Amino acid sequence: MALITWQVAAHGPLARADEHLSDRLVHPDRVSGLLADLGDVTVAVPVLAVVLAYVAWRARAAGRERWWLPSLATAALMAVVPALIVPLKELVARPGPPVMGPGTGFYPSGHTATAVIAYGGAALVLIPWLRGAGARRALLVGCLALNLGVAFGLVRRGYHWPLDVAASWCLCAVLLLSLRLLLGRNGRQSA
Repeated sequence: MALITWQVAAHGPLARADEHLSDRLVHPDRVSGLLADLGDVTVAVPVLAVVLAYVAWRARAAGRERWWLPSLATAALMAVVPALIVPLKELVARPGPPVMGPGTGFYPSGHTATAVIAYGGAALVLIPWLRGAGARRALLVGCLALNLGVAFGLVRRGYHWPLDVAASWCLCAVLLLSLRLLLGRNGRQSA
C-alpha cells in the first residue's frame, strides 16, 4: 500500500497508468451500479451485524468461553475502518475519475474497505460454525466473488480509480489477517 500511496500522491507513472486504464474500463451501467452499492455502509454493515449476532448467539448457546469476542472484535474492526480511511483520503486528496466531477478524497476507496471488512469479517467468524470443507470453501469463494463484484462495479461505474480499490484491498488484507490471528489465538485459549 505504501508504494501505491506514494505513486498516487506524487502522481507517478503507476498513477498515470492507473488513470489511462480507468479511461478504458469506465462504462456505467445498471449492473455496475448495483455491484458498487454492495460496498455501501447501508448494505454491508447490516449484513455484518446479522452475522455477528448469529455467531454470538451460537457461541453463547454452545457454552463457549468468551463467546462475545469474535463478534465484538469484528464489529470493532468495522468501526476502525473510517478512522483509517478518512484521514488517508484527506491526506492524499486524490481527485476522482472524470465521471465524478470536481472534488477530492477518492483514495483509498471507502466502499471497497467497507465491503472487504464487512464480508470478509463475516466469513471469518462464520467459518468455525460451518460443517464440512465444502461449505467453508463456498463461503470463502462467495466472499471473494462479492468483493470482486464491488471492485468491478466501483471501477466500471467510474466511482473510483483501480488503484483506489487496490490500496483498500492491501490495507484490509492486513486488518483481516490481524483479526484472523486474534480469533485463532482466542480459539486455542478457549479449547
